[in-house]
Amino acid sequence: MDAQVDRYSTKSDFAYAEVRGRIVTGVYPPGTVLNQAALAAELGISTTPLRESLRRLKSEGLVELDAHRDARVTDLSAEEARDLLEIRRALDPLAAGLAAERRTKDDIAEMRAALSELEPLPNQPAVVDLVAHRRFHRAVYCASHNDLLIATLDGLWDKADRYRLVGLEERRQQPERDRKANEHRELFAAVTAGDREGVQELMLRHIRSSLGAKAASRLAASETHHAVA
Repeated sequence: MDAQVDRYSTKSDFAYAEVRGRIVTGVYPPGTVLNQAALAAELGISTTPLRESLRRLKSEGLVELDAHRDARVTDLSAEEARDLLEIRRALDPLAAGLAAERRTKDDIAEMRAALSELEPLPNQPAVVDLVAHRRFHRAVYCASHNDLLIATLDGLWDKADRYRLVGLEERRQQPERDRKANEHRELFAAVTAGDREGVQELMLRHIRSSLGAKAASRLAASETHHAVA
């Protein structure tokens, strides 16, 4: 475990990355209670850096903290899934359009590198899969060179990964996976070509058929079913 800790600048950073990875990949599903003493012992650190990491996760809405030193993984909701989708439908096309106007050679190089490592998310993604997916989209919206927009989209992605897992509960066939891969290539091409209107249309279509959109639909249907039952 020490070798893993040494990869990070602080033990708190290590704990944050480890626990967050377990939450967003479903190892700790919604409602899981995390005993701080037991978790700190498992990670090989003291409770102080663990508490610091849990406070960061609380600020992202991933855990709740109580007075008894336990943490609880927050529940998913149809309302939050809908809210995330609505905001992304507005902001992602905006960021992509600005990227088409403002991208630099360095931006294009980062997008190309991210795209080369990107594969459609498998039905049971690991942290590395989610990181690669986020890296490409972040490369696009960072090319907008709008700091407030970038910070806002960073915050949305912090919340959205768990909802992508819900979208993946409906297994995707290869034609759909191929279509999403092609959309990523088209987005890169449009930004590189400086096609603002084209990339905005592409991004909106990409979001409308995204895993987040599937998650919003599935959770809304599930909550309606439970309400009727």
